[in-house]
Amino acid sequence: MTVRFKPSKTPFNLSSKTLDKFIKTQKNLAKPIPKLWPDTQERNLKEPDQNELPTLNLSHHILRVLDSCNPHLHSFNQVHSQLIVLGLIQHPLAAGRAVKKLCSSEFTISRAIEIFENLENPDAFLCNTIIRGYVRFNDPIKALAFYCNGMVKNCIFQNDYTFPVLVKACADAGLFREGVMIHCHVVKCGFELNLYVRNALIHMYFVCCSIWDARKVFDMSSDWDLVTWNTMIDGYVKNGEVGFARQIFDAMRERDVFSWNAIISGYVRVGDMEAARELFEEMPLQDVVSWNCMIDGYARIGDKEGARMLFDQMDYRNVVSWNTMLALYVRLKDYNECLRLFDSMMEVGDIEPNESILVSVLISCGHLGRLERGKWVHYYIKHNGRIKPDVLLLTTLLTMFAKCGAVDLAKLVFDEMPEKSVVSWNSMIMGYGMHGHGEKALEMFMEMERSGLMPNDVTFTCILSACSHAGMVLEGWWYFDLMNRVYNIEPKVDHYGCMVDLLGRAGLTQDCEELVQKIPVEVGAALWGALLSACRIHSRLELGEIIAKRLIEIEPGDIGPYVLLSNIYATEGRWDDVENVRKLMKEKGTEKVVGSSLVHLMDLRSDFSHRYRSTHKKSMVYSMLSEIGAQLKLSCRNST
Repeated sequence: MTVRFKPSKTPFNLSSKTLDKFIKTQKNLAKPIPKLWPDTQERNLKEPDQNELPTLNLSHHILRVLDSCNPHLHSFNQVHSQLIVLGLIQHPLAAGRAVKKLCSSEFTISRAIEIFENLENPDAFLCNTIIRGYVRFNDPIKALAFYCNGMVKNCIFQNDYTFPVLVKACADAGLFREGVMIHCHVVKCGFELNLYVRNALIHMYFVCCSIWDARKVFDMSSDWDLVTWNTMIDGYVKNGEVGFARQIFDAMRERDVFSWNAIISGYVRVGDMEAARELFEEMPLQDVVSWNCMIDGYARIGDKEGARMLFDQMDYRNVVSWNTMLALYVRLKDYNECLRLFDSMMEVGDIEPNESILVSVLISCGHLGRLERGKWVHYYIKHNGRIKPDVLLLTTLLTMFAKCGAVDLAKLVFDEMPEKSVVSWNSMIMGYGMHGHGEKALEMFMEMERSGLMPNDVTFTCILSACSHAGMVLEGWWYFDLMNRVYNIEPKVDHYGCMVDLLGRAGLTQDCEELVQKIPVEVGAALWGALLSACRIHSRLELGEIIAKRLIEIEPGDIGPYVLLSNIYATEGRWDDVENVRKLMKEKGTEKVVGSSLVHLMDLRSDFSHRYRSTHKKSMVYSMLSEIGAQLKLSCRNST
């Protein structure tokens, strides 16, 4: 082989190393081309197509490495580089596996978009994978945007898996207008009779409260499966149309547990427990969801006996079962039974309490003054790694400490809270106020203002109550004015009640009366009651008699006005009137609850109560005690 050089215009000098390297290169080029197949197969092979992609399957080493790597970019970039070097990145299988891996994390979906945009022939599988990734990580807006910009604009044809995901994205975000647009694309692309697409559309229309559109999609074809029927029942129930849901339920040829639970929950929602009980007993197989649904139904109507009866009949109880019963007892203010049921749960030991259960227990401890039990719950929260204390749980904890008088522990919990809500601040202000620490309550309010959190009407109720307990009249007037002047909060009955109580405790009954007369809303019985109590304490007997009679007319079943009026008469020595009030109480069927005191020492409980056998003797004792109190106050005033 002869090699000739074309003379160069610019002379150059060749070194010995360069010449040797050039001679070796020419020798290699002169060698015959190596054969990859035997001569017998060579003539059967076609000339390879330059555009043909290499053969690839799931057992390829690079794909196994890709599937095993984590979706973080540092690990993925190494595999991605190898795909590019090997010329496999344009292969549909490799590209699909890479995009799927990136879409498994919400932080790497943007990188999947970059790979998608650099592919020569992207397909519907890649688009569906990206859309599904956005929907999985609660970003339906980006899912719809990618469908428009990445799939429709690139003329990539949709398949059976595209529209169910898109419709689900619209349903999750409540995007009715966009859902209708997707429905139009469904019709244009010929998927309107696809069962999975129809099921997704029915669900979307029910979520968007368009029940008639959902029914139109349902009636579009007689091709239904169990999911279609259950979606119709669940949709009607959640939109309050239990009658239509029952029609669908009765028309079903085949039902599963979800069908029964859905229709039972519908009757529970509307409070028709009789119909729910009939279906529950007719149900061929009840699961724990069925039992919990019935217990929740009785709890909604306040029937704790019916709920407890079903609860005791359950073979298996989950955390929802216990939580429903404990919350019911708290709502009905049966705090002792709540703690007893919680003790039973801990003795059984098959269920660990969650945050909601502990909230119910702490509320009960706060109302009963069970400080030691509350401390145990606090210890459990701190040392149980499964409990994740949120704002509600921590606020309930500090409220319990405040009600039990452990204000320092409440402040400790408050300071350790990573996030504080308005309720947290209100509870802390209330805790200081109810124990007479008015100045600390006001300091907490000022600290709340510095934190930038906006107080609400309950905040000012706590502030005014704190001023009332501490006798801070001027401060109470100041914050009562600040509430409306700065924060534009109109005073409510509770605020006026706190002010009447504050002024009444200070002996400013005339100011109380003037304040009540200026109230722009209708005066409630609570305000008149506070004013009546102030009249009795500060011997405004004539005004007190008028208010007491007015209160008896407003609420004849309330025992308070009768007792206060009787005490007013006793203060004046009008024993006949005292006896008349007692007779009136007996005629009205009102009876004063027996006085009792509740003392908790560790786990010991003592209840002290005493009931007089003679109503006449009880009346005389009350009257004499009131008379003694009035005489003591008069003697103190005369001495000063």
